[in-house]
Amino acid sequence: MTRIGSRTTGRPTLAEVARLSGVSPITASRALRGVATVAPELVKKVQEAASALGYVANPAARALASAKSQSVVVLIPSLSNQLFIDTLEAIHEVMRPRGLEVLIGNFHYDVDVEENLIRNYLAYQPGGILLTGFDRTEGSRRMLAASGVPCVHMMELDSTPGVTSVGFSQIQAGAVAAQHLLERGRRRLAFVAAQLDPRVMQRGEGFRRTLREAGVYDEALECLTPAPSSIGMGGELFSDLMRRHPDVDGIFFCNDDLAQGAILEALRQGIAVPGQVSMIGFNDLPASAHMVPRLTSIRTPRAAIGRRAAQMLLARMDGKPDHGLTQDLGFELMVREST
Repeated sequence: MTRIGSRTTGRPTLAEVARLSGVSPITASRALRGVATVAPELVKKVQEAASALGYVANPAARALASAKSQSVVVLIPSLSNQLFIDTLEAIHEVMRPRGLEVLIGNFHYDVDVEENLIRNYLAYQPGGILLTGFDRTEGSRRMLAASGVPCVHMMELDSTPGVTSVGFSQIQAGAVAAQHLLERGRRRLAFVAAQLDPRVMQRGEGFRRTLREAGVYDEALECLTPAPSSIGMGGELFSDLMRRHPDVDGIFFCNDDLAQGAILEALRQGIAVPGQVSMIGFNDLPASAHMVPRLTSIRTPRAAIGRRAAQMLLARMDGKPDHGLTQDLGFELMVREST
């Protein structure tokens, strides 16, 4: 009777999968990891053998054997935000053909939670890490520096030597929103924001600077809350703002969901958009082009950022010369009926 499984665990081994499918262990490993260079017919044989044996890969053992795992880590602040869903999809598209697993860490906009995630994931010796922005604890910075694991930062830009980042200028995006409202003849301009992560605050700073330069900035028209961003929150913030400052004639919302909620609330209250107040959002989420009126928004290249960041990380993991690289993918103002 042929023994199946390793001597220590009794579980089916990769070597047994390789023998049953008639390929080498290396080919079997690549086939199971989805490496694109393996012929489809061989992939099918290996998958059928693995299924027949009940084989499950052991990533920890693979990491010990190779001194690093066949995985990359992506740390994001939210899994409920469409922005990051689009980015993650693009990252997977790049990593999958290389047979790399994408491990996702959600730190809920909490830098201490992110530090714990970094500590835990580094123990598995990932091949690389994709980070969101630059706001993190000193402990996180020290661990990342000491690990030597290649890192790429997404969503924000930093030209510091040795730092690789891909994104766009959040400050410039806020400035463009302000300039657009000014060009529409609006002068009582408000900034409405929730969540208040560093990127939101950068947008606010760009908006604020432009209004100051135009001589129309009023601090009282900033409506900020650390609560999570949502359509419902947008309606609440809009109602509160208009109750306190009914002369507001233009609003920049830090996220589209807030702006969408405000448009719906304006409809309930009979406030004309853009007749009485113009509205502009941020990120250009899919529903924004279908609101009534259609929402003007700043379209961000969230999928392109994920794709390019993944490509840049692979280049670093492959040992290609790298002295830090900043790639500004820009953004686009989508002018619609709300302004």
